[in-house]
Amino acid sequence: MVTTKIIEPAAGAYHYPLLIKSLLLSGQRYEPNREIVYADKRRYDYRTFNERVCRLAHALGSAGVKAGDTVAVLDWDSHRYLECFFAIPMIGAVLHTVNIRLSPEQIIYTMNHAEDDFVLVHDDFLLLMEQVHPRLETVKHYLQLSDDTPPATELPTVGEYEALLAAAPGHYDFPDFDENSVATTFYTTGTTGNPKGVYFTHRQLVLHTLATATSLSAFDGQPLLRSDDVYMPITPMFHVHAWGVPYVATLLGVKQVYPGRYEPNALVKLYRDEKVTFSHCVPTILQMVINSEAAGSTDLSGWKLVIGGSALPTGLAAAAAERGMDLYSAYGMSETCPILALTYLRDQERGLSPDQQLTERVKTGTAIPMVDLQLTDDAGQPLPHDGETVGELVVRAPWLTQGYFREPEKGAELWRGGWLHTGDVASIDGRSVVEIKDRMKDVIKTGGEWISSLELENLISQHPGVNAVAVVGVPDPQWGERPLALVVPAEGSLLRPADINEHLQRYVDSGALTKWAVPGEISLVDDIPKTSVGKINKKLIREDHHR
Repeated sequence: MVTTKIIEPAAGAYHYPLLIKSLLLSGQRYEPNREIVYADKRRYDYRTFNERVCRLAHALGSAGVKAGDTVAVLDWDSHRYLECFFAIPMIGAVLHTVNIRLSPEQIIYTMNHAEDDFVLVHDDFLLLMEQVHPRLETVKHYLQLSDDTPPATELPTVGEYEALLAAAPGHYDFPDFDENSVATTFYTTGTTGNPKGVYFTHRQLVLHTLATATSLSAFDGQPLLRSDDVYMPITPMFHVHAWGVPYVATLLGVKQVYPGRYEPNALVKLYRDEKVTFSHCVPTILQMVINSEAAGSTDLSGWKLVIGGSALPTGLAAAAAERGMDLYSAYGMSETCPILALTYLRDQERGLSPDQQLTERVKTGTAIPMVDLQLTDDAGQPLPHDGETVGELVVRAPWLTQGYFREPEKGAELWRGGWLHTGDVASIDGRSVVEIKDRMKDVIKTGGEWISSLELENLISQHPGVNAVAVVGVPDPQWGERPLALVVPAEGSLLRPADINEHLQRYVDSGALTKWAVPGEISLVDDIPKTSVGKINKKLIREDHHR
């Protein structure tokens, strides 16, 4: 054991806990006149925002919410949600961001498992809550969130959000407490079983915010979010705190635009009218935005986007680049708060043409500060970072969930060997650039050979007649598994499966692709199944193929 030198602090020295309340200090201090905007419905400055956080804290306390309680939120992306990101954990309660796209049964399960005490619910979800309320075991009261005149409800509500805030004092003396107190929780869905609860402490969220702010703001190779940018998330706020970027944006005091319910034309209109410069989303949302009617008549050049959640196909990246959009890839998962890695363009890469930069922009990225990424083999032994060797990506960082809520066995499996196991197969090169090859469960094994579904998707996406693509492995009596490709043709395209085969044959002829990686079946479809957070649902594709 290493012996280090410890010096007792001076009498009266203040121990500064890393609490979410500290993230509120700088925005109002530096840019008090910057705006928080909710769609076309509301706007106010940072002074008002800080005041409203205090009012919400009072309203929650008056409704009986106390430190240690769990408070659920069901809302679209809004100024209210941002206020909840702060006020709920700042009074010592736990914020549960409910995934509104889960099935009613899954919502019941997650709210009971999280032991929610109090619920803030938007009018659009009143009917859902009225239906499930009799089966919610711990919920006592609701607070109604209304954009217009609040409709009547049978739920035991304490009132309407704006009315309660208007009646509450505009100052709140937020307490100090242990920085290791749980601040947030939400549920991540897997391939089997019930959703699993992850949780994050104040300390973890503050450290993730500081490291992410450094990555997005300080490096010339990642010039994404500076104090004069305008930020609009297109990742739901129920999904890993909208990747944690609202905390960063509030820390920096940037103008923030919350779009409400996602509708591609409305998103483009907000981008144009509010002069948005920075957003983040999954590839499927980017595809919807580019294909929207409003995008056809809007200059998208200069719109900086971080793309995560799943791999960014080269074809989609090229289509966005043609519109002048500035794309960067990011990597993380629900269990990691989430950001672990981000595209970093080094000096020599920044001098390349946009087409030449594309190869780097679609790679997974470089670990952000304070993240340690390693590759391991099946026995947990480290593998070389030579850009060729592949293994499971494991991680250590100060903001990773420490387990699954009330499921210690699954938490121990996640953290076996002292590293958090991502379940992703990857390589890391000598420049520390990570390339995710596939999810371990999505790797296709055909005739004893290993095929990356992501690599196939990337190559197929580069055919000009392809709008979207998903590749999965399906059972084959001779080879064990064979690739199946679902392809959505571009609008107006006369694409045929044979065209995809011819396209892939070029890569086979050049040696870039093995011949057995060419899909045995190519299906042209109108749409590809998505998960509740907009990712391609490969589990459902495989199940549908078995039926």
